[in-house]
Amino acid sequence: MREDTAPEIERGLDGTTTEYHDVAVAGDGVERLLVQLFTEHWAELTVGPLIEGAAYEIQFAAPPTVTMLDGYLTVDTGAWHFHLCVNDHRGTRSAELARIRRVARAAFFKTEGGTCAPATWGLRLWNGRGEQMITVLFPNPHFDEKWQRLREPRWEKTALWQELLRRYAGG
Repeated sequence: MREDTAPEIERGLDGTTTEYHDVAVAGDGVERLLVQLFTEHWAELTVGPLIEGAAYEIQFAAPPTVTMLDGYLTVDTGAWHFHLCVNDHRGTRSAELARIRRVARAAFFKTEGGTCAPATWGLRLWNGRGEQMITVLFPNPHFDEKWQRLREPRWEKTALWQELLRRYAGG
């Protein structure tokens, strides 16, 4: 499941540095990763697109239902849901459209130097056009469960990110 490449370093205009560790997107690895996250770790996660000018920081109040249909993973809370094309999609007549819809890149990341938090740990997916599909934020050692800043970091809160990074990206 490993992309055999060195981590990519991205420097943001805001002074942040993000290190990306790519995950192989062929096959069902991304599907299995997201099913694990949304069925076993839903209470620890914050999800949504994070793009310049907009940040959707969604947390789950109850376990979502996770299903697959024609390559699309659906995460359903009952009141709302979202779909991510994480596997082969055959529901279109255009092979190009199916390629664009499917996750084309997945990467674990750590961003340092932000104004809101000293560091952030996450997973990000992009489609075949390079557009962000979703960002999954993992527990942050600098904040408690209510997003109140801690006096001292609780580094054990990075354990899930580290475990999944090793398992899915070989990091």
